[in-house]
Amino acid sequence: MDHFAYRDGVLHVEDVSVPAIAEAVGTPVYIYSAATLRRHAQVFREGLKDVSRKHLAYAIKANPNLAVLRVLADEGYGADVVSVGEMKRALAAGMPPADIVFSGVGKTRAELAAALDAGIGQFNLELEEEGVVLAALAAERGLTAPATLRVNPDVDAGTHAKISTGMKENKFGVPIDQAADMYARLSGLPGLNLRGIAIHIGSQLFDLAPLEAAYARVGDLVAELRASGHTVTHVDLGGGLGVPYRSGDMPPSPADYGAMVARVTKGWDVELMFEPGRVIAGNAGVLATEVIWVKPGVVHPYVIVDAAMNDLARVALYDAYHDFVAVEPTGERMIANIAGPVCESGDTFAMGRDIDAVASGDLAVLRTAGAYGATMASTYNSRPLVPEVLVDGDRYAVVADRVAAEALIAAERVPDWLAG
Repeated sequence: MDHFAYRDGVLHVEDVSVPAIAEAVGTPVYIYSAATLRRHAQVFREGLKDVSRKHLAYAIKANPNLAVLRVLADEGYGADVVSVGEMKRALAAGMPPADIVFSGVGKTRAELAAALDAGIGQFNLELEEEGVVLAALAAERGLTAPATLRVNPDVDAGTHAKISTGMKENKFGVPIDQAADMYARLSGLPGLNLRGIAIHIGSQLFDLAPLEAAYARVGDLVAELRASGHTVTHVDLGGGLGVPYRSGDMPPSPADYGAMVARVTKGWDVELMFEPGRVIAGNAGVLATEVIWVKPGVVHPYVIVDAAMNDLARVALYDAYHDFVAVEPTGERMIANIAGPVCESGDTFAMGRDIDAVASGDLAVLRTAGAYGATMASTYNSRPLVPEVLVDGDRYAVVADRVAAEALIAAERVPDWLAG
């Protein structure tokens, strides 16, 4: 369920119309619904009702806006971060350090030190050397770093190749058949409290079977570690649940997922950790855009909008689908290509799609843009970074400013020897 609906023929976000926001802020603009964020956070938690010991850490990479994070902090969520920058965002949003999990395959020594100094709750180790370095950094500070070892179960998640993370050829985690020996070596290091196992096999998953297979392998590993005398108190099951981008998409519900988790992990006697991202934020946001031109085409006309691939990169990166709907539809339809103004042939959001009929000056939105939208934006073609707006009932606020070309230019320098 989301809170984007038509009232008197005009698309609203909760109680605010999209045209009102577009007139005040301009386009393109990302618009998020606080009510939808809260609802999705609650539904995910409710889906895990049969898991007695759990920790929920929102995956900040999906949408790191401070206002979004504050909404989720108020819902009791911690944070899964993959950089010190994301850690600082989580702290700034009011998420307790103990509720922050530091994931990521390329944590630098400086980042490990900063996270130790901040007192975060868990490090997910990606390789043995990282654990050795972390232990030494912690010991130097008189600390003991809580950590898990991320394993790669070599399970095909059945998702897009560029968001699959659990196959042996992927860069994430350590081979599961090497994990027990590595765990034994790391668990004896002073400065390190190696307390469990972490796993994450991919994103936008529509089938629970790969997750269940991966979790079963983790369960076997936990039993093997305990049989060897090791302590295992935490297992991080990651995230990855898919969301519906198209009408008719039927991803597993949090309730279905929770029932599977409760069944597979029965008897593990650990605290289970979860890192939902897209499933919380994806359908909580849209990218509003204005039609610049409807350009005649050889096969289909091109609807040229003021949003572009630098604003929403998912289509160019993954051939992703985002529904395109008019803000004030007339009921008429057209077959068209939807494209942005960036000078790349890949700057298209759809080709030959049946859409609401639109004309120059009309407003439209690309739906399901709350995750991996603004966070992946760039300034290619010296285009401004898109502003972000949060709606909460009948109120709204700009929660990230449009960063104009002048600000980008001001951050650059011409060296003295070229200035003349």
